Amino acid sequence: MPRNMFNEKFKVFTFLLVFFGLSATQAFAGEIRVAVASNFYPAMKEIALQYELKKSTTSENHKIVLIPGSSGKHYAQIINGAPYDLFFSADKVRPALLEKNGISDNGSRFTYALGKLVLWSSLDGFVEKDERLYDKGLRFIAIANPKISPYGEAAKEALISINLWEGMKNNLIRGENIAQTFQFVNSGNAKLGFVSYSQLMNPSYPVGGSFWEVPQSLYKPIEQQAVLLRESLLAKDFLSFMRTDQSLKIISKFGYDLP
Repeated sequence: MPRNMFNEKFKVFTFLLVFFGLSATQAFAGEIRVAVASNFYPAMKEIALQYELKKSTTSENHKIVLIPGSSGKHYAQIINGAPYDLFFSADKVRPALLEKNGISDNGSRFTYALGKLVLWSSLDGFVEKDERLYDKGLRFIAIANPKISPYGEAAKEALISINLWEGMKNNLIRGENIAQTFQFVNSGNAKLGFVSYSQLMNPSYPVGGSFWEVPQSLYKPIEQQAVLLRESLLAKDFLSFMRTDQSLKIISKFGYDLP
């Protein structure tokens, strides 16, 4: 074979090898946008970081972009076409609706964590049980908006269960999400608030004060579910990583029960 022809064939072979090699990597690498419930955002930040670190040892470049917010607002954005790849809700109702309406990938829905509701004060020794809820002199109690926040809905259910909801409406200040509700109490604008137990267990943000773990018999189980919204190898791989022991340990560390 003439030398020039050999060189040309070698160049073509090398080009194809590089092209298909890069194509395979690029099909898997990239960026995904993850809508995540506010209560799970701290845990998800650590999980996403561990995922990115693990993948950085390969030739793949991954970026997990997290967008925290209330589950209700995320749901509204998704049905209106927001470009999210994954949705980690604080409930199971909204992911089920997305699946039913064909907006999410059928069969991708699963429970990734079980949440717990607590009544919390930033003051040491202020809360022991539910006695503070009956204090007529208490001006404000913080609660996440029950219409868009599953933890707010759980707090409302708990207050209804102990016959306090109707008489307490004027004393409630509503946060847009559970993160804002936490800030109401942490700043002292409210002496009490219904928050997620996981917010008190954040290893990166030590929290003092006192709390009462609301009996789960007073509210429906908080099953936090996730769904795949767009076909993506990276998104599917990240969902698989959520089920690994490494991720489950992080979820437990942040105060959630495992499904």
